[in-house]
Amino acid sequence: MLCGSHAVMRDCAQAVFSPHNTVPAMFTRLREDIATIRERDPAARSAWEVLTCYPGLHALVLHRLAHACWQARRRWLARFISQMARFMTGIEIHPGATVGRRVFIDHGMGVVIGETAQIGDDCTIYQGVTLGGTSLTRGAKRHPTLERGVIVGAGAKVLGGFMIGADAKIGSNAVVTKPVPARGTAVGNPARIIVPAAAASVASVMATAAAANAGSSDASRDAKRATQRSEFCAYGITPNADDPVSLAIHGLIDHAATQAKRIDEIVDALERLGTSLEGLQGADAALLDLRRLSAAIAGKVEGAVAER
Repeated sequence: MLCGSHAVMRDCAQAVFSPHNTVPAMFTRLREDIATIRERDPAARSAWEVLTCYPGLHALVLHRLAHACWQARRRWLARFISQMARFMTGIEIHPGATVGRRVFIDHGMGVVIGETAQIGDDCTIYQGVTLGGTSLTRGAKRHPTLERGVIVGAGAKVLGGFMIGADAKIGSNAVVTKPVPARGTAVGNPARIIVPAAAASVASVMATAAAANAGSSDASRDAKRATQRSEFCAYGITPNADDPVSLAIHGLIDHAATQAKRIDEIVDALERLGTSLEGLQGADAALLDLRRLSAAIAGKVEGAVAER
């Protein structure tokens, strides 16, 4: 009869090495993870460097073991593996969280992923990110769901059991408490959606069509990868992701500059007509009243026309 510890290890081994999680499949996913990191991180110089020196990869590998134990209802062992991964990498992923394929956790220090969080394929998460919850209801969906291709910038907080659409971007230090549409970009605290999803969708469709029109399957695959690299935005930054407050301030500055230019043009016109603002102030301060000033200007214009 097996003792308790042997039974635990047997159940976890059955969960990890099930028909859906064979050893070749595990190595396939590991190769995918390494290739993903080398593609998205220009600092990665070799597969060996990624395998030995990237804590995001280590955290994901240990999370798969912890998640298998969690599914086998060995909850304490799953939490223990999760805590060991946190101790070694600085990345805390609850064993109940669901993580897809080719997920890249860059740097990773301070990343916290809650129990009911779901992360889709090809997502990118930077350091200091929290996928947390605002509800204390046991068994409820408390943490966010990230669909395929989401990028979450450094220090961002995504709080709640809502959906972040496919290919969306969360800017650095954003605090997101409501859903983000597919291909949208959220920045600020509280987060605001500043990039329309439709514009990004049009660009994606055009890029996909260009890749599909490539001559061969290899050329099409290379074009698709090149398109993905060009669309990848580190830390959730996009070229047109200006803060609306910043845009408003710059608009006011431009408006003030335009008004100053117009005032200079009016002063030049008055001086050409023989009227000096300094002279008006010294001769009769009442002329500074707008209506009387307008009348004075009109008189000067009529006099100039009569002289001609």
